[in-house]
Order: sequence, then structure tokens, then C-alpha cells
Amino acid sequence: MTQENTPSIENAEQEAQWAREQFQKANRFLAEKGIVPDTVKVDESRFLAPLVAVWKLKASAPKGDYWVISGDVPTDCVEVKAAQDAREAMRYFSLQWQLKAQNLVDSGAVKDPTQAQFAQLLVSRAQGLYELYEDEKVWTNETA
Repeated sequence: MTQENTPSIENAEQEAQWAREQFQKANRFLAEKGIVPDTVKVDESRFLAPLVAVWKLKASAPKGDYWVISGDVPTDCVEVKAAQDAREAMRYFSLQWQLKAQNLVDSGAVKDPTQAQFAQLLVSRAQGLYELYEDEKVWTNETA
């Protein structure tokens, strides 16, 4: 993932603001899916401003924990059992988006320009996520 089209973060205050916005985005996304977020497990979440945030959120209804990804990527979620930590969650989303993009291509839906753009977005973001997943420097200090 590159920062070409992403606004730069120049100080801790901007980074904190970005993180708050991504946290709100993640909560809204879950709420739209009928999941009531309760608390965030900050020590298990990870964000790389201004690119991507992976939140571990505890929900009160339906009860459970979820990984939610937001940032310069499509917002998405999965039950926590899909990945043991934020790094594995990033890998999970990367692989799922590759599969979704391939399914769009296989279904013939990419003839529609909107679907074609979405498939391209999924592939590019999935590749960027996988690069971040593989980058040891990103994960040497795993605190959010």
C-alpha cells in the first residue's frame, strides 16, 4: 500500500485524530450490520496511520469479538476466530478480498464498470495488505 493518494500524518495529534475517525468508522460499520460494539481491545488492535487500522472490538449484541478493518481500504469485519491477532486478521482480509475479486470476475459482473472498479480496488488493497502483513518492520512493535 502506498501513501500516494492518502493524506500525510505529520504529528501525533493528526495520528490520534485519524485513529479516532477510523475507530468511529469501524463502529458505524458494525452497527450497520446489526452488531452493537461495546469496547475496543486497544492492546490487540493495530493501526498504521494513514493507511489502515485493524480493530479488535467486543460486541454486546450479538455477543462476541470481531476484527474490523478500516482506513484507505474497504471497511470489513470478521469474527475474531478467523485470526489470532491483528497481523493475521490483515492477512485474512487480504486473502478474502482476492477471492471476492476473483468471484466478481468469474461471475461476469466486471462488465459493469462499477463492479470492475470495485474488483480492481479489492485486488490492489489486498495486495497492499499482504505486503504490510509480510513486512517484519511493521510488526516489530505490536502495540497500537
